[in-house]
Amino acid sequence: MMKSFGLTDKGSVRKDNQDCFIIERCDAKGCLVLGLCDGMGGAKAGGVASQLSNKAFVSHIYGRLTARVQKRIDYEQLLKEACSEANGVSFEYSQFDEAFHGMGTTLVGGIVKYGGAGYIVNVGDSRAYLITHRGRQITQITRDHSLVEELVEYGAITAEEARVHPQKNIITRAVGSEASVEADYFHFSMKAGDVLLLCSDGLSNMMTDEEIRTFAENGADPETICRDLMDCALERGAKDNVTVLAVVK
Repeated sequence: MMKSFGLTDKGSVRKDNQDCFIIERCDAKGCLVLGLCDGMGGAKAGGVASQLSNKAFVSHIYGRLTARVQKRIDYEQLLKEACSEANGVSFEYSQFDEAFHGMGTTLVGGIVKYGGAGYIVNVGDSRAYLITHRGRQITQITRDHSLVEELVEYGAITAEEARVHPQKNIITRAVGSEASVEADYFHFSMKAGDVLLLCSDGLSNMMTDEEIRTFAENGADPETICRDLMDCALERGAKDNVTVLAVVK
């Protein structure tokens, strides 16, 4: 059985927490449905965007998985449809009130089967990592949709320079900020002892991938992993909201 746990904190600087996460167990289909969002667009708007989008995303997936009329599931299509649903809900809400115009959110989430197969989509710079137990390696499954990531790909800056770049928080895609959005899709496989980690940039900006791997390896269970990572981010000043979600096979 997959074990899972998640934590979110407003951090040491921000007054509000615009992050949110959902872990929904679907025993009928032998899987977990996961969602993590990091909102933007002002205190109220960012929180609204992340909450609305995450609920719409996870609800759409869960509804399809448990539908009475069950067809063969195309996971890529399902997750991209769920992301489009989340985008539509958030974008339409933003049109009601000027205070919510331009709001948006990152989104990373998907489905992890109890057997180890995983399916993930992302928009923005919230990340999914796979930490392998046997190989002692950490791999970033998702690709950031951010200005600095594009600069790294073009060779304009190095990955090390990207970590401290003054524009590192500028994202190039967001859920809810426009009428449509394109999500990237990934699939992976987990073996016994492997850890799937989802996090907002409030965590990934505070520590390196190798530091995250070390915490994940040292943790005996997902709750320990999440609490240790959160404690580290807070001890280092946590300039942003911090959210981390761990799944251990």
